[in-house]
Amino acid sequence: MYKKILVPLDGSKLAECVLPHVENIATGCSVGEVIILRVCESLSIIADYPEGKNKTWDKHVERMTTNAQQQCDLYIYDVEKSLKDKGFKVKAESRLGKPAEEIVDCANKNKVDLIVMASHGRSGVNRWAMEVWPTRSCVLPACPCCWSKHRGVWQASKKPSY
Repeated sequence: MYKKILVPLDGSKLAECVLPHVENIATGCSVGEVIILRVCESLSIIADYPEGKNKTWDKHVERMTTNAQQQCDLYIYDVEKSLKDKGFKVKAESRLGKPAEEIVDCANKNKVDLIVMASHGRSGVNRWAMEVWPTRSCVLPACPCCWSKHRGVWQASKKPSY
């Protein structure tokens, strides 16, 4: 049924709550490959730098960008190893950019059949799905998306309202 599943992760425990579901889908549907993706926001470095220092500034920005990419890589490769140890065929990708656009780009380039991701059950997913995607036709994925709503992490710190 599904040959490739894309699992976007942001490094949070909430996002990882979707992994048992992914494992079940991958096993039950004989999925050929699970692609896990971490998108870290691109650096935005703004400064008024004197003209003579531009080469130094460019090197600084390059170092900062490389460091951000390495930090993004560390997390996703740990998750990749964990899934591979369980016998799944996994491909890990980390990118710098805008998460919505990078997720859809990764899905389209890898020709995934399903995107599986966790939701806070609050406005984040609704805003992302209802505002971000429709505003740019190039951002729509060419495959179904499965949202897994996990409230436990968030609600544990919230007082009940009666």
